[in-house]
Amino acid sequence: MSLKVRELLRMFNLLEQTTHEDREEIDREIELRTGVYCDDAIENGLISKGEFLEIVKEVLKRKRKKKEAVAV
Repeated sequence: MSLKVRELLRMFNLLEQTTHEDREEIDREIELRTGVYCDDAIENGLISKGEFLEIVKEVLKRKRKKKEAVAV
């Protein structure tokens, strides 16, 4: 799992809102969008902080939808 993703989540006070699985999904989404390992993408500025927050929001939204679908 990405150390840089954890650092950014901590910086935005979002670390506690994510699970290990969420963070792995965030890693995969960054890698999918940039084509490089997520830590490298963050270090080299291939993903902005705004894009990072958008990815986190999308991952958490998908998680909520899955929980709602299971509850029904």
